[in-house]
Amino acid sequence: MPLMLVTIPCLADNYAYLVHDPESGQTAVIDVPEAGPVLAALSAQQWRLTDILLTHHHDDHIQGVDTLRARTGAMVLGASADAHRLPRLDLALDAHSSFSVGSEFARVIEVPGHTIGHIAFHFPESRLLFTADSLMAGGCGRLFEGTAAQMHASLQKLAALPPETLVCSGHEYTASNLRFALTLEPDNPQLISRAAEVASLRSQGRPTVPVPLATELATNPYLRVHLPALKTAVGLPDADDVTVFAEIRARKDKF
Repeated sequence: MPLMLVTIPCLADNYAYLVHDPESGQTAVIDVPEAGPVLAALSAQQWRLTDILLTHHHDDHIQGVDTLRARTGAMVLGASADAHRLPRLDLALDAHSSFSVGSEFARVIEVPGHTIGHIAFHFPESRLLFTADSLMAGGCGRLFEGTAAQMHASLQKLAALPPETLVCSGHEYTASNLRFALTLEPDNPQLISRAAEVASLRSQGRPTVPVPLATELATNPYLRVHLPALKTAVGLPDADDVTVFAEIRARKDKF
């Protein structure tokens, strides 16, 4: 049975996510920007939190962890590479680690770029991918610690997953990301359609994530740097993919 998913708005524009296994009752949260909304969601669902999964060390993803752990007794899991700057870990993870929520095993994917120790969580049976600030809807995270080559390689790992995978990213940045993407390809019909869909969702106060990976492959410029049309659009028709990626990321930083 697939895991149940609840998307939780936090802070000004963050998201946390609950995944719940109905058979075992085990429930995990991915990132804790603040404890209150997570506790409220657990109470509304009448679920007991067993695991706290952390993608990276930035405060807006971890600052509610200690309160949530104290209230629930949940175990905390995060990247071994970032153990020195995460809340105390009960289990340190790397790309060779495995753990489960109920009967479903998760895959840890190392995705350096936004930070060096950033990881993503993939639940293949439930087709869920938690990417936080690596792959975002319509974009990707800023390169605070890693290089363009590292982030490009990280996103290529995620792009290779099944297209029906639901991408659960960490922020409500989709509208802004798509406005930028349209500066690169203003006549792209898929981008225009996706931007209209996102505008409609936001006008109703609804989240724009999760989103199928197939949608990201069709509209996210950082996943399309290999395409001749996009290379030409940014004035680099003969450049390698990483060079095009770096150019787009640099333009976004100034957007």
